[in-house]
Amino acid sequence: MGVKKEARLRGRFKEDIDAAVQRFVASVPFDWRLYRHDIEGSAVHAEMLAKQKIISRKEFEKIKAGLQDILAEIDSGKFKFKLELEDVHMNIESRLFELIGDTAGKLHTARSRNDQVALDMRLFAREATVRVIQTLQALNTRLVEMAAKNIKVVMPGYTHMQQAQPVLFSHYLMAYFEMFSRDIARFESCRERINVLPLGSGALAGLPYPVDREFVAKRLGFGSVSANSMDAVSDRDFVLEFESSAAIAMMHLSRMAEDVITWSTMEFAFVEVGDAYATSSSIMPQKKNPDTAELVRAKTGRVYGHLLGMLTVMKGLPQAYNRDLQEDKEGFFDTFDTLVYCIEIMAGLMASLKINAARMKYSMLSYILATDVADYLVNKGLSFREAHAVVSRLVSYAIDNNKELNELEIKEYKEFSERFESDVRNITLQKSVEARTSQGGTATAEVKKSIEKAREITGGY
Repeated sequence: MGVKKEARLRGRFKEDIDAAVQRFVASVPFDWRLYRHDIEGSAVHAEMLAKQKIISRKEFEKIKAGLQDILAEIDSGKFKFKLELEDVHMNIESRLFELIGDTAGKLHTARSRNDQVALDMRLFAREATVRVIQTLQALNTRLVEMAAKNIKVVMPGYTHMQQAQPVLFSHYLMAYFEMFSRDIARFESCRERINVLPLGSGALAGLPYPVDREFVAKRLGFGSVSANSMDAVSDRDFVLEFESSAAIAMMHLSRMAEDVITWSTMEFAFVEVGDAYATSSSIMPQKKNPDTAELVRAKTGRVYGHLLGMLTVMKGLPQAYNRDLQEDKEGFFDTFDTLVYCIEIMAGLMASLKINAARMKYSMLSYILATDVADYLVNKGLSFREAHAVVSRLVSYAIDNNKELNELEIKEYKEFSERFESDVRNITLQKSVEARTSQGGTATAEVKKSIEKAREITGGY
């Protein structure tokens, strides 16, 4: 069968690797996930070698058939990954030797594990980015549907967690649509920088073979090839960018989860989480806990940790490849898995919500219309600063006298400004909402515009 696999791995070393070190340096327990990408890249690399007459066509066909057999073995669960072979690449190569003999050794011509793993990670990251974009698009589609369904629901808007101004619940939902749309744009932009072929860089200095990198790039769907071989094998900016984009998306999911948690309390009771997305208490029968939202909130910290961990790995690395870069995988895989899972969970959770429109409406005290009263005075000729001061004193008076603004007599209003007339009583929650007609405001007409625009976008997903 030719050179033994141990010799292929150990090379110049005379002693066997220590068992503890073997476990320590092995990446196959997690990088096995790259097997499809590794085989795909190897097949195209071999095809290019044959095209350039670096290996024969017969050798290529033999390598290609062996790789296809290995792929089938892994897909079927028959393939046994071996820790002593360190990584997914050497596991596949070792099995290729078993299947086709010494011809397998031709596959690694004009390639290093450094540019090989960089290729595999980019192929995986490109695929992962598409998956994240698709799940975010599905979530956004769900939010648009909810917004259209609840277009008439008015709720209190908050700043500093204090009731501020009335808004449409659909306006709230569309705010998250905008956040997740930016997340989609970030991942789309990230994918452009992922989509650069590193293969053909060798270990760090390039190759002394007449390789055709453009051919490989085209066959693997890359938009361009890397411009510098040292940068190509050691660049993990795309991992950092993916994890950064994921951290921002998780932050948005966590904010949404926090709102659901708060609103589902008995004190708020704005929404009720569907039974399928809640859990019960082990001792308190009345409890309905929004655990799914709480876990999304918690897992945000997990994704942040992977980003910080990778930034720390990269910050002190000299050029070019260093084994430290093996640490790019576990955090990346977990970030991807966690983000997609959380997006899907939040999409289902939001769809499960029972909206208590009456509770939202009746939770609003008339003080939430104070800004509208100030605007009323502005329309009567006062400057906004003067109007703000007048209404501040008016609200203070109402609170001291245990009255709502709509319970005050007109004569009481006039004690604070002679500009008040009986029409001040025409200010209502619905009129407050409808008055916010500025572009992007909460007026029904504006929200409907945003929903229609969003439908055009989501219809194109």
